[in-house]
Amino acid sequence: MEKKKRVVYHHLFKLALASSIVSICSVLLVFALQRMTEWTEHHIFETVSTTNKIGLIFLPTVGITAIYFLRKFLFKGRKNKGITEIYKTLDQRKEHLPAFKVPSHLLNGFLTVISGGSTGIEVSSVVATATAGNMLHKQHFSANLYKRELICAGVTAALAVLFASPVAGLLFALEVTARKTSKPLFISCGVSALISWTFIWQTEGTSLLSTTVKDWHGYAIPLFVILSLLGGLLSIYFTLLLTRIKKLFGNINNNFLRVNLGAVSVGIFIFIFPQLYGDSYHGLKEILNEPGSIALLSLFVLVLLKPLAAALTLGAGGDGGVFAPSIVAGALLGILFAQVCNTYLGMDLIPLNFALVGAAATLSASIYAPFTALVLVCCMVPQGFQLFIPILLGSFVAYYFAKLIIPYNVYTYDFYLAKNET
Repeated sequence: MEKKKRVVYHHLFKLALASSIVSICSVLLVFALQRMTEWTEHHIFETVSTTNKIGLIFLPTVGITAIYFLRKFLFKGRKNKGITEIYKTLDQRKEHLPAFKVPSHLLNGFLTVISGGSTGIEVSSVVATATAGNMLHKQHFSANLYKRELICAGVTAALAVLFASPVAGLLFALEVTARKTSKPLFISCGVSALISWTFIWQTEGTSLLSTTVKDWHGYAIPLFVILSLLGGLLSIYFTLLLTRIKKLFGNINNNFLRVNLGAVSVGIFIFIFPQLYGDSYHGLKEILNEPGSIALLSLFVLVLLKPLAAALTLGAGGDGGVFAPSIVAGALLGILFAQVCNTYLGMDLIPLNFALVGAAATLSASIYAPFTALVLVCCMVPQGFQLFIPILLGSFVAYYFAKLIIPYNVYTYDFYLAKNET
């Protein structure tokens, strides 16, 4: 018995050490990608929009065309399929995360966002770091049964760095990636979260939004519930758009037509509404700083167009996922809801509070991860945990409401299709 315990502890020690290696590599990769993407996205957008705004229409075509040629010649025609690749690796026990997925996802995600593709680098980062964990597993540095654990260590680090929240990274790895809990998983993800926290602290990682939460009142709870239901509906709209547009574009055999149909459509949207450019976090910040500066009709259109632009970006061949579009569309929905109540019902609602609840509700229902959405959105702003109860309410109401109406989210639906293809 003592010998068996020593063997188990030895394996767990090697798992913790291997998780540390994966985490260090992952935080460095994602930190570099995030900083490069933010800087390049800002400078390209500012340059084009001030010198020749019509160029915004064609920027997504440039980026997605570049991705097409990179995929064809550099990566030998092998496609990226997002987080579905992680599920296939874990559940089908096949090799769906070869080493080329690291540069492929990082480079393609970078090109998609900086050229205006209306998605984010979150899913690209997650799959790349999951691949890093899988690569170390193949070296037999730890016990062979710890493949899931090392993949989740990479995923934890990616989300932790992107949102300056190690706890959100850990919860996402358990809720969405592993879809179960165990002692080895807590060790690998815990080690990764600790290393990520140290890195964030040393690099002075900041919240996604700078506006500080001040207060909220109990009388707003019924309004938060209504907004959460609307957020659940928005996530369903996004999921159905994404799955159907990807299916539609998958049936287009002409590569030139497929790329340009989606990319030029996104470019036209960006030309009319520059807030849709790239991950749209910059546009969200501008609207939050002056909620009354944009017409209610324009806000409503943005809420509907952000998921559509993201779906078209991915359908055309861009790299990314539902994180940034869900957060931005949900936040815009919350601002719209507050502004409508203030304008037509004579209320005095705080747009920031409703933006955060809307973001949490839509994200939770889109990825079926209420705990991840709760912590991640609380960490998006300084003192965000003051809104813990409303955001908790938004995350779970939207999650159960969306699950009641439609039994799958975009991740599980893609995986279902992948299993039936094989």
